[in-house]
This record gives sequence, structure tokens and C-alpha cells, in this order.
Amino acid sequence: MHSPLLALLFMFQIPTGGEGKSVDWQSAEAPFLTNIRQLTTGFSRAGEGYFSPDGKTIIYQAEEKSTGNPFYQIFSQPLEGGAPRRISPGLGKTTCAYFRPDGKKVIFASTHQDPNAKSHYQAEIDQREEEKKSGKRRRYQWDFDPFMDIFEANPDGTQLKKLTNSQGYDAEGCYSPDGKWIVFSSERNGKGSLELFIMDAEGDHVRQLTKSPGCYNGGPFFSPDGKKVIFRSDRKKKDHLQVMVINADGSGERVLAENLDWVQWGPYWHPDNQHIVYAGANHAVAGRPNYDIYWMDTQTGKQIRVTHAPGADVLPVFSPDGKKMMWTSTRDGRQPSQLFLADFKAPNNP
Repeated sequence: MHSPLLALLFMFQIPTGGEGKSVDWQSAEAPFLTNIRQLTTGFSRAGEGYFSPDGKTIIYQAEEKSTGNPFYQIFSQPLEGGAPRRISPGLGKTTCAYFRPDGKKVIFASTHQDPNAKSHYQAEIDQREEEKKSGKRRRYQWDFDPFMDIFEANPDGTQLKKLTNSQGYDAEGCYSPDGKWIVFSSERNGKGSLELFIMDAEGDHVRQLTKSPGCYNGGPFFSPDGKKVIFRSDRKKKDHLQVMVINADGSGERVLAENLDWVQWGPYWHPDNQHIVYAGANHAVAGRPNYDIYWMDTQTGKQIRVTHAPGADVLPVFSPDGKKMMWTSTRDGRQPSQLFLADFKAPNNP
């Protein structure tokens, strides 16, 4: 069985060196990424950002400083100037926010209804203090909190509405291009088994999409034409995520990126409906692996490396027109993760 407490091996908060890092990494990135700039500041860390349908606003998760809550909350922010605004309740943990295609609603996952949500704060704070003293950081882990549920809200956080009510973890949701459906990851079939499900935008008519008991399937996104879902799964080697795709009706499942020495995760569609980006790192090398972003043609399987920075680069997404890429990064490898934005030029696959 897949153990939620030992869920994921990726360590994007604490990168070092890494295999194949270019000495002149700025030049290596320049053919694909230009005008790179940091979007988030003032947070302990921030990441997993997504664009609004008009491309003018971003939504993301970040840890506020000096609030007493060490866990992520959800924020929105104008892309071109303007202060961030917290739109989640501020209690417990949150993750995976996303805009509805009409821009009138957002979804995100939250544990704020856990009656003991605050009781988890001090243990996390104490552990981080111990890490500072010792100089050693723990491996990044995601605990698949059983109180995590998916909520809908207005873009300003008002009119919060719970969409999932099953026992166990429900999160990692994304709308279909027409806004009628939400694909998400859920533990509703039993502890330790996380499958993909699709429900309508009101939280009803739930159907199971993947069937791989005892494994993790998550991070799903509908393709731009709504016919496919891309996701990550560790079904072939525990905790070693690989990139997969499945038809929205549950048929035609296949692997897109597979190398069981690597962890490959966080895939996202380019608006052309044919290409994806994702993060990957080789875990067979000595030392701590470092993640970079790769571009892939889903029809040919050919890949091109996009990022080469000394720090970790993960969770890439595109603006609605495909002209910009936003991603979570430490860039120099010495700072906490933040969101970055760049003008994007699609690689020419060989």
C-alpha cells in the first residue's frame, strides 16, 4: 500500500547543485525564457500559482509570516502590480487553487473545518526551529490530511461552499475547459489509495477515473480540448512519480514520461493541446537531486530541458495565450521557494 506519510520524495524547497547543471545557466535558459522576474515577496515561501482566464490575476499558495499558522493559505494577486489578498479562511492547511474558466469562481482545498486544525501548528513550528538550529532540513513530505476537502468561492474568497464530503483526502482539483467538471485526487476508496475522480462543478455525479489500488494518482489537469487528463502517479515504483495521461472517459491510459530512477511530476498543458511541461530530477545520483523543467511533445515523447538554474524549478504553468510561463523556484538554491514569471518561447523539438 502507498503510505501517505511517506508520500513524495521531491525536495524543491531545499535544492543543492544537481546533475547536469550548466555553469552558464542563464545562457542555457535564454532561448526559452526571457524577462524573468519574481512575483511573490513578503512570504516565508510561496508557490503553485495559476493564471486567471484573462491572464490578469494569479492565484497561489503561500505561508504568511507572524500569523501563528505555519501552513499554506491561498492568495490572489494582480499580475501587474497590486498587493496579494488572502482568500482562504486562514485556518488549517490549504493547497491547489484554480480559477473556473469564466473567472467567476475559484476552487481550493482546505482543512479549516478540522476541529483540531490549530493543534497541528506548534509541532510544525517546533520542528522548523529545530531544523534551523541543527542546519538539517527534513525531506519534503505531503501528509494527505484526511480533513482536506475541496471548496468553491468567489475570487475574493466570499461565498465559500464545500464541494466534497467523503471521508479522507480530497484535493488537487482542476476545472474542465467548459467549467462543467472538476477532476481531483481522492482517498475516498480507502486509506493509502489515492485515485483520480471527476465530479460536476457542484460536487455531484462523481465518477472514478483511474484504477490503481494502493498507489498515488494526483495533480490532474484537463487538456485544452477537454478530452484528456494529464497527471502524476507512482504506481510502478513507490514515491517515484511518473507523468501519465488518460482520456476523460477513463480509456486510453498511457505513460508519457517514465524513468524509474527519476521523479517526474507537476505536468501542465500548453494551450496548443499537444505539448506539456513538467519537473523532473534523477534520484539515482549521489547527493540530493535538483529539479528542472522539461518540455515534451505528447505525440512523439521527445523532451527538451527548459530550466538550468542552480536551484529547483517546479510546478510550471502557462498563461492562457501560452506566451508566459510561471513556476515555483528557488532559482539560486539559497532562498525559499517563490513564484517566478518569464516570457516563454516554445522549443523546437528535434
